[in-house]
Amino acid sequence: MKIVKLTFSLIFIIIFAQSCKISYSLSGASIPADAKTVSVEYFPNQAPLVQPSLSQKLTDDLKDKFVSQTSLELINGTGDLHFQGEIVDYNTKPIDIQSNETAASNRLTIKIHVIFTNSKDPQFDFDTTFERYEDYSSSEELNSVEESLIETIVEQIIDDIFNKAVVNW
Repeated sequence: MKIVKLTFSLIFIIIFAQSCKISYSLSGASIPADAKTVSVEYFPNQAPLVQPSLSQKLTDDLKDKFVSQTSLELINGTGDLHFQGEIVDYNTKPIDIQSNETAASNRLTIKIHVIFTNSKDPQFDFDTTFERYEDYSSSEELNSVEESLIETIVEQIIDDIFNKAVVNW
């Protein structure tokens, strides 16, 4: 009789444990359970100063972030989570003007306008402009540091977009 009770108890525990769905994410993402897909439209460069590879880099990096940090399937068209937008500014300007009226540093700034639609939980939809910058020495030419600056800035903007879209702490 004890074996039968023990067997039923064990079966109940196994069935109960399998019916519980626990979702862990190292990224801290909080994605609706019924969201299965993500889509990212190409981000055209509408900035007055156009950096030729920036649109593709931004679009690809945003896709990569969601593929690597979530279990969502990347699709063409409109996913459960959908991103669209454009690059609205890309500029460099002098900062830290010294007493001899020369700049000690320059600043590269990138602004991205993003429209996010969450079809499973519309309260998290947003229409926001994200801006990040990196400073570099005025003794360096932009073209010699531009690639690494863009890499850093785009990574920061992608993190900002990801966090606003799916990290709801």
